Amino acid sequence: MKSTKYMKSTFLGLIVAIFCVPIASAQNSTPFSERIHYGGTLGLSFGSGFTNIVVAPSAIYDVNQYFSAGAGVQGSYVSWKNNFESYIYGASLIALVNPIEQVQLSAELEQLRVNTTYEDNFKDNFWNTALFVGAGYRTNNVTIGVRYNVLFKERNNVYNEAFMPFIRVYF
Repeated sequence: MKSTKYMKSTFLGLIVAIFCVPIASAQNSTPFSERIHYGGTLGLSFGSGFTNIVVAPSAIYDVNQYFSAGAGVQGSYVSWKNNFESYIYGASLIALVNPIEQVQLSAELEQLRVNTTYEDNFKDNFWNTALFVGAGYRTNNVTIGVRYNVLFKERNNVYNEAFMPFIRVYF
């Protein structure tokens, strides 16, 4: 139990360090408002008794041409008729590194609260922490890639797999 708490606090400290060091040393003459970009996810999925609705806005701050950092919030509703209903909500921190214009590396720490009620009124409520590391091909404001959840646990059914493809767009 203590090692899990230590691991989580270590990852959180690492993410904070990744954000703070470049921000403190950044020298950029671009106005603050032009260095903030907004994006996120809106998702709707319906079919044969299944419903999935996701809203996850986020914002990033360009420290320089190589590094960006930001945060996001997420809320989702998932229902499978005669099986379960789930509400998921939480927040995330993200760091993006662009070593060259076409490559984007990322680290994202996500904390979600999951509240699920099954057909037999059994409730499964828990916190899920994910730490994604990823890489993608970037062109303009769009990145397509894959990320891996290094804290993936099969027993916490938030995500089916540790690897996840993504499309990231910031305006």
